[in-house]
Amino acid sequence: MRPRSRVRGPVLGVLVLAAVFAVLQLANVTGRDTPDTKNYLSYALSLAGRSKHEVATATIDYVCASRAERARRDQSVHVIRFHRPDPAPAVTAECREREWAAVRPRLAAGQTGGHTVPYMSERFMAIFEARPGYPAFLVPFVLAFGPAWGLWAAGVVIACTGGVLVFLVLRTLAVPVPLALTGQALYYVLPCGTTAMRPMTEGLLMALTLGAVWGCALVLRAGRPRAGLALVAGCLLALFTVKHSQALFLGLALAAAGALLALRRHRRRRLRPGGPAPREVLALAAVGLAGAAVTVLLARLLHYPSEADSLQDLLTGHYARPDRLHPWPEFWQLQGNFWVEWLRRQAGQPLFLAALAAGAWGALRRGGAVGVFLVAAAGTGIMTQAGHPDINIWGERLIVLAWLLPVAGLPLLLEPVVRGGRVPVPVQGQVERAEAVG
Repeated sequence: MRPRSRVRGPVLGVLVLAAVFAVLQLANVTGRDTPDTKNYLSYALSLAGRSKHEVATATIDYVCASRAERARRDQSVHVIRFHRPDPAPAVTAECREREWAAVRPRLAAGQTGGHTVPYMSERFMAIFEARPGYPAFLVPFVLAFGPAWGLWAAGVVIACTGGVLVFLVLRTLAVPVPLALTGQALYYVLPCGTTAMRPMTEGLLMALTLGAVWGCALVLRAGRPRAGLALVAGCLLALFTVKHSQALFLGLALAAAGALLALRRHRRRRLRPGGPAPREVLALAAVGLAGAAVTVLLARLLHYPSEADSLQDLLTGHYARPDRLHPWPEFWQLQGNFWVEWLRRQAGQPLFLAALAAGAWGALRRGGAVGVFLVAAAGTGIMTQAGHPDINIWGERLIVLAWLLPVAGLPLLLEPVVRGGRVPVPVQGQVERAEAVG
């Protein structure tokens, strides 16, 4: 057994980082809402048993209070208008009038099915009806603390959990404690932490994706295949309830990573016969492929919005225009235009691309087979963005999963520097597992 002092030190460091992050978030309890927040909040309040009118009132009050708070802050530092009267009352009144003008006619017309408040057409709201996981997670928080503090507390829990999972992934890869804590801190200070605190699904998506990566590490590096495979499968199932497209992307990514590693090992065995078969890698690939297949099957059985619906939503401005007759050619044209413009903007501020490159180098160079699965999981952020080639998506939130690569890859890249060039002695069984997946 390890001495208690050797265990308490890392645990204390993890808790201190999470606590510091949580305290810093007190600076912005309100004003974090996004265009999707009211849909998730209304779903959560509906699950809590509120009537449609009560839910609409609570969500509109929350959204309008948040907008009023932002207006107050913006005016307080405006070089011309900082001395004018508080704009919050006028902003709140205008916001409530506008939101109720959208909701009342739909409620009166009988658009009361499902759990969300009908802020937009039934076809658009069906997208959020297919995401019960995040609203279900919010229920105890909004019941205990109300909408504003409840969403804030839920965000803190989600964001802190993501940081802790980064620490666990890196420690399972035998990264020194200081560097594992660095990974946790990077998660908090890079866009991962900012996005995880916003009241929308991306924070929970990142945490569950990191949980799946930790499961891969448990299988390949910790000698705990049953626990690791169960964790990967559980995260894929939970992802289906939060956002089924992410479950599909992650399942396919894990399957592709496992197939690539297995093929690489097969070619090596042809050159050097003998050695164990990569059973663990194949098992992870099988779980990923099964997760993707189950996602497609359940989505069809539950009549969730399909890729065709998503495509029409994108090209019609959330169904505000008639459906496109030939959506796929338009989509591919937009896809090409999007990435050209995206790369042009990134070239002007290349921090993200540089961080991705460094993270990928660290993951593949120092993470072994787990690093390949990490790259695949982070790549789901690129896949998500590619599915929605809209340069104006609020906060660049769709691609945020890609930031998991530098968060975990940079500490791996720095590991030789911290160790001073010394090669650590592997624990018993680590050599055999490395041969199995190398």
